[in-house]
Amino acid sequence: MIELVVASTSAGKIREIRDALSGLDVALLALAEVGWSDEIAETGESFEGNAVLKAETVAAGVGKLALADDSGLEVDALRGGPGVYSTRFAGPETTQQERNVELVRRLRETGAPPPWPAQYRCVLALAGPELPTRTFEGLCRGAIVPEPRGTGGFGYDPIFLLPDRSLTVGELALAEKQGISHRGEALRKLCEWLRGTYPA
Repeated sequence: MIELVVASTSAGKIREIRDALSGLDVALLALAEVGWSDEIAETGESFEGNAVLKAETVAAGVGKLALADDSGLEVDALRGGPGVYSTRFAGPETTQQERNVELVRRLRETGAPPPWPAQYRCVLALAGPELPTRTFEGLCRGAIVPEPRGTGGFGYDPIFLLPDRSLTVGELALAEKQGISHRGEALRKLCEWLRGTYPA
């Protein structure tokens, strides 16, 4: 069995990673289970840079395989913002609901009408003491709507519309979200690589 440390404290991300990897011979370990309590400053200028930084730092610190995720929202009308600042663009102590409200406010200020085209981007980085770091990327196109809909998912999901379904990601069940989301796509690529590299 592969032991894999998830270099994240986000309950939502961990839940989606655990669900995606449930069919593999993988034991997921939380940071607390390996004695890790340090914060890792996300100083990268891209999702890939931050994901690699987190995975390599944890892998070197605990001597095990580590998986890190960096992901966020890129809105066309904001020239790809908030991007890597998706969780902190509205201030360090804001709630996700406050960030959603602030995002919509800034989009209204652009003068462009809703819904506002956008995409989710996710980069997973896998690092280990004897493994060259690998990355897996996923994208999900959609649009931002002014009013939240649904209570599922997390982050911007209640205001991220999937136009072909006329539903927000917040209105999807986890299995549906995994099938179409940016993180789901990246996790499928990771699972395919794990199956080929560490067959059960």
